[in-house]
Amino acid sequence: MPCIARPRRESTRSVGDRRERREARCRASRARHDPKDTAYTRKLAGRVERHVRDGDFPVVLGGDCSILLGAVLGLRRLGRYGVAYVDGHGDFRHPGNVAVSGPLGAAAGEGVAQITGRGQADLTDLDGLRPYVRDADVCVLGIRDADEDQEEMAGLGIRHTPVGAIRRRGPDAVARDTLKHLQSPPLDGFWIHLDADVLDPSVMPAVDSPDPGGLLTGELRALLAPLAASPRCAGVNVTIYDPDRDPSGDGAALLAGLLEDVFAQP
Repeated sequence: MPCIARPRRESTRSVGDRRERREARCRASRARHDPKDTAYTRKLAGRVERHVRDGDFPVVLGGDCSILLGAVLGLRRLGRYGVAYVDGHGDFRHPGNVAVSGPLGAAAGEGVAQITGRGQADLTDLDGLRPYVRDADVCVLGIRDADEDQEEMAGLGIRHTPVGAIRRRGPDAVARDTLKHLQSPPLDGFWIHLDADVLDPSVMPAVDSPDPGGLLTGELRALLAPLAASPRCAGVNVTIYDPDRDPSGDGAALLAGLLEDVFAQP
């Protein structure tokens, strides 16, 4: 999973069907919670920390959503940072809600929970810095309208905006509101997490959870562009794209074009 740095300048599926798929993914990936995860998280954290300290803009390409842990640990060493979590799912499975969100075991389904300090300490409390990101400093954008994590996140003060609300308000307006929060003191900046499954499978089928009801390419571009243009944006990671599900290469071309449009300097 490379870390590239450049200098600065509702769904038709039922909730039960989606949960079954997420649980299957979890069972298939339980081995991900092993010492290698911790070692990799520390290694990536060191690289992100160094690049951000040097004024670079890291672009981290993965892999599943667990790569976010290394990025936010690196930022936590530098100060207090927020996260714009652009993802088709709430990824808030943790020990306190397994009855609602399903069994633990796959970091890919626990992203928001883990970066906010929920879950096994050998991933969520490295360097004694739990939480890497505070609940109030996370903005979840683009989850499906029926995502089961919304009620709990709302009660905890984790901001979240599902696809339907983005369409009603407009992606530009949602991005501006997000920036008002993530650019405000005492935050030192923010990181963008981009999961390819935030896109609708009609335009991006090359993901492991291609649930309908996602954003279209133009909507995602309009949402990301203001965030990426902010001088307080420290970097971005891109996850979940699966080349095995993209024999034509169309998905790769779409993502590459999107990243170029949004993040490349003129």
